[in-house]
Amino acid sequence: MPSGTRLQRIADRIRQELSEILIREISDPRLKQIYLTDVKVDKELAYADVYVSAVEGVSRSKDVLAGLESASGFVRRTLAARVDLRAFPRLRFHWDMTPENADHIEKILAELREKK
Repeated sequence: MPSGTRLQRIADRIRQELSEILIREISDPRLKQIYLTDVKVDKELAYADVYVSAVEGVSRSKDVLAGLESASGFVRRTLAARVDLRAFPRLRFHWDMTPENADHIEKILAELREKK
């Protein structure tokens, strides 16, 4: 089993390469203006959980996730060629609510500051 440091390096490399693939090699309009927030690889290197978000927010989540699922075979093949691993993990895509939650918290804090 790989160490925690090695898992983090693998996750960072997958995130970097996947970002390049999304920018340069995928022309699906559903996948425009999205960003990767995190990649987590499990200890067995069986799965890589990819967290994504979009500028427009949760309103695009279904379209973005559907686009990623339809491109997942191509993406996994391309990543396997770029990242040197014996067996490449399967990709699981998740919508990351963190940016929306952070925006909501900022609005609440701004309201509290105005009330002072």
